[in-house]
Amino acid sequence: MTPTIIGMATGAVLAFAALIFGFWGFVLTLVLVLAGAVLGRIIEGRLDLRGVLDALSGRRSSS
Repeated sequence: MTPTIIGMATGAVLAFAALIFGFWGFVLTLVLVLAGAVLGRIIEGRLDLRGVLDALSGRRSSS
């Protein structure tokens, strides 16, 4: 799937959540979508979790 299709699907899900469940349902859906995206990237190996944690703690990357 292209990034455009994924973006459109995500927007549709968030719009549906906002219409049906209100503001807090929208926020919860947004948080869960972002968590799913991060977990998917970690599982695929496209996100280096150790590098992210090092950056958040202020350490410099050795690579």
